[in-house]
Parts: sequence; structure tokens; C-alpha cells
Amino acid sequence: MSAAPTPEGGPADGEVVVVVDLGAQYAQLIARRIREARVYSEIVPHDVTADQLLARRPAAIVLSGGPASVYAEGAPALDPAILDAGIPVFGICYGFQLMTTTLGGTVEHTGVGEYGHTQLAVTAPDATLFHGLPTTQTVWMSHGDQVTGAPAGFAVTASTDITPVAAFEDLDRRLAGVQFHPEVLHTEHGQAMLEHFLYEIAGCRPTWTTANVIDEQIERIRTQVGGRRAICGLSGGVDSAVAAALVQRAIGDQLTCVFVDHGLLRSGEAEQVEGDFVAATGVQLVVVDATDRFLDALSGVTDPEDKRRIIGREFIRVFEGAARDIVNAHGGDVDLLVQGTLYPDVVESGGGSGAANIKSHHNVGGLPDDLAFELVEPLRTLFKDEVRRVGHQLGLPEAIVQRQPFPGPGLAIRVVGEVTSERLTLLRAADAIARAELTAAGLDRVIWQCPVVLLADVRSVGVQGDGRTYGHPIVLRPVSSEDAMTADWSRVPYEVLARISTRITNEVAGVNRVTLDLTSKPPGTIEWE
Repeated sequence: MSAAPTPEGGPADGEVVVVVDLGAQYAQLIARRIREARVYSEIVPHDVTADQLLARRPAAIVLSGGPASVYAEGAPALDPAILDAGIPVFGICYGFQLMTTTLGGTVEHTGVGEYGHTQLAVTAPDATLFHGLPTTQTVWMSHGDQVTGAPAGFAVTASTDITPVAAFEDLDRRLAGVQFHPEVLHTEHGQAMLEHFLYEIAGCRPTWTTANVIDEQIERIRTQVGGRRAICGLSGGVDSAVAAALVQRAIGDQLTCVFVDHGLLRSGEAEQVEGDFVAATGVQLVVVDATDRFLDALSGVTDPEDKRRIIGREFIRVFEGAARDIVNAHGGDVDLLVQGTLYPDVVESGGGSGAANIKSHHNVGGLPDDLAFELVEPLRTLFKDEVRRVGHQLGLPEAIVQRQPFPGPGLAIRVVGEVTSERLTLLRAADAIARAELTAAGLDRVIWQCPVVLLADVRSVGVQGDGRTYGHPIVLRPVSSEDAMTADWSRVPYEVLARISTRITNEVAGVNRVTLDLTSKPPGTIEWE
């Protein structure tokens, strides 16, 4: 397969599978599943032009699902040139229907849809997508329209009781599609189907790993940085730690890390950054105590988006001041800022045309317009689990690599209401208890994270010490996830929840009620704000 121009963040040999996001809930999950097959993938919005898409010279294209009907006004369309370019294409759900209508097949609204677990009958067991797989299997459906007639040249390979054409393929043109969602775990053999497309229809090579990321990003970082100096903002989280370690591997003492203690951290986190990370990497570290500055800036602010923007702005201003100090110490300019931006940050902040802005991340949507730094973002195309693997390969301590995700804006977005020193002290104490009990129960690896939320503007009546209290509620938000794009609430044992609740209400003055958040993502986000 011929080499292609390397996409931003992509593999050095240029082999990339492009996922066209047609409005799918699972577009990011498709990209992750492709990477799990050791083939690099990237997502582009549905309004990408055929020329832009084909200019990438992708190894293959995947058309995602989506909520629209192919016949609805304004529904995402497909340029036929994409299907006529000789590039392997795989359509999923809406992408399957879009491929059908574009090539002259028939999609109908029969009034009967399929949702959830569905029995699939494989009618062509030797078909490339299904060979070696059971002829009857459970798949995950989510559609109202059905493909009732495949385009000319396609062999129908599977059906259901409701959908006569649930899968098809045209091997001469290296085109295939399925009505269901192979990317979700509910589809029993979905990963195998994706791999059959990637390896056997598209001819992709399973060579991409996170080890490749280190070598490729080191080269990119050195090219971008040259002889200049860079600073990196360490938050104590795995993202910024891995980004800093990767850049430090690339440019050595040209990097200075700046740890801003904004007063919004959890108990013990500042000490971990100043001790464990420096010991593991030998990086140059400057510590800036900006607690008063951040609390002053957040005074009176209750809107979560305003909090995120203010914190992002203040971070940059503190970095600019630290950069001036570094210039005075070392000479020369410091105009590069290293950030641990991840792919979900970019997607949720509306990265790319056509993407919805779910919430601003302080290192994506919250940056000021007059940013004085050029950004270095070596993790921008990675998911959280991939970042952890990179951290392990860089030799970072387990306590840092496996640290549960913690938002850059810190406890400010876990205080629902105005952020004050007193409220942070209360939340910090409750959070420390929850973390200690979850660790003692051996649940650190079982749950993705457990945000502890203070409903600062809510009070409820309680009884403590034979007296009436009027205290704040605390919300526990234990969730399980692979990459934070979707999540479910974790089924923490009742006895563990009981110990957490008892300790918080006994030990944290001002809290008289502990509640449990049982919401999945979607519809809720992991953080409350």
C-alpha cells in the first residue's frame, strides 16, 4: 500500500482509516475499536468535502451511524466520488443506508424499527465480514428505516426478521456495510467483523501501537520546538504528566514544567506532583502558588461555563508570568506551551466543523483569544486508555499513570454554586474520605473515577447529636468507562457506600446528607458542571 501524507498526529507511514462522523453517538467508539485492531484512525466531520477526504489518501473510510433519515431535509449526504475512488468503504447504520441510496439501492421507512439486542441471521457464511463466525448471533440495532434493496453488484450477506438487508458487500469495489453497530460490546462478534473489513477487504496492516506514538511524537515535537524553550502546566493528572514526560524525552532541559497550585486541588495532590513526578522524570519544576488569584477571579461566579473559561484564562496568565521568570533565568524566549489535551477534550469542545459543543475544556475551548503561546499537544489524538499505555512505556510511576481522571478546573466544577475557600475545605474533606474508602475496598481499578460533588447552594434538614442541622448534601458519582466518551454508574457495594456516607456525615462538619448519582453518560456528563 502506498504511503500517504501523514495526518496530524497520525502514524509515520501515513496509513490511516478515516471515520466520517455522520452525527453518531458512537463515532469516537468506532475510532477506538479500529485502533484496538492496531490500525490508526481519525474522525472527520460529516461536512468534509470529497476532495478534502480523498486528499488524505486514507487506507479506508468508515461511514458512522447517525440519527437522521437519509430522506430527511438537511440530512448528511455523501459525495459519490468517495465511493468511486477505489478506496475501501465500510458503512455502519446510517452510513450503510447512505451508501445504499448513493449507489442506487432502496431504503424505506416501513414504520417498524429495530432497537437494542437483535438476532442476526448470516445468510452467506463465507462472506468476508462473517467468515468463521456463527450463522446466528446477537447484534445491536438502532434504526427506523430499513434497506429493502441492495445496490447493483452487492451480495446480501445477513438479515433479521424485520430488515431483509442487514449486511452486504461488493468485494470487487471493496465496499461493505452493516445495518447494526459492530463497534458496541452488545454486538457479540463486532470487533471480529471490523477486523475482517480492515485486514481482508481494506488490506490494512495491524502495526499501529502506542509505542509508535512515542517515537512519532518525539520526532514531531523536536521538529516543532527546534531550539526554543517550552513550558508545561502540570495539574497532577495523568494527561499533563504524560504530555510533559513525552516532551521532556524529546527536548530535555529545553522544557520547564510549571505547577500552578490554584487552590482547587484535592488533598495531597500538590505533594504528589512536587515529589513523585520530579523523581521519576528529572524534569525542571517551578511551583507557583496562585490560590488567592484564582479564588478572587471566581468570586461570585456560579455558571459552570464561566468557571471553566475563567480558570483557563487565569492558567494562561500565570503561565505567561512564569515564562517571563524563566526568560530572566535562562535567556531567550519561551513561546511554547505543552498541554495534555486528549481527543475527547477536542470532540466535546466542538473540535471540527459540525461537532456539538458539549462543554468547554479549559485547555481547548477555554483558552483566551490573545494566547501568547504556540501549543504543543502530543496527546491530542489519543484516548485516555492509550495515554495510560504511553505513560507506562515512558516509565512513569503507577500512582501517576493509574490516577483516576481529575478535571483541569479541579474542585471548582465539583462545587455547584459559588466557589469559596470554606466550601473547598468541606469538599476536600469529603473527597478524601470517599477516595480512602474506595481504595481500602480495592475498587480503584474497578471504577473509572468517583467525582464527589458539593451542592453548595442546597441545604437540607438533618438530625445530629439530638439536634437539628441544616447542612449541605454531598453527591457521589462513581462511574465506569473506557474513554469518558460514554459511561455508566458503577455498582459500588452497599457496605462501601454505607461506610463512605457514615464517615462523611460524622467527620465533615456542614454535611448531613450523602446521595448517589445513578445517571449514565449520555444523558448526563461525568462531571456535574
